[in-house]
Amino acid sequence: MFDNPFSMVVAIVLIVSIAGVLRAKYKAEHGIVEDDDGNDRRIVDPDAGRMRDEIKQLKERIAVLERIATDKGNRLEQEIEALRDRTHS
Repeated sequence: MFDNPFSMVVAIVLIVSIAGVLRAKYKAEHGIVEDDDGNDRRIVDPDAGRMRDEIKQLKERIAVLERIATDKGNRLEQEIEALRDRTHS
C-alpha cells in the first residue's frame, strides 16, 4: 500500500488531519480556546458561580424533601403498627 511516495504523503496528511480534528474536539469539550499568541486557556463562564450556588440550594431543598418524605413514612408505619396492635389485643 505504501510502496510509492504519493500514498505515503496521503497517509501522513490524513493522519495529521484526523489528529487536528480530535484535538479541536477535545478542546471544545473542555472549554479550552487558543488566544492570539497561540497559548491555550480555559474559558471562564461568568454564570458558573451563580449556577453552582443555585445547584447547592436545590440539593439542600431535595435533602429537606427527602427528610420530610421519610419522616412521614416512618410516622405512617408507626400508626399502622399501632392499629394492628389494637386489633390484635
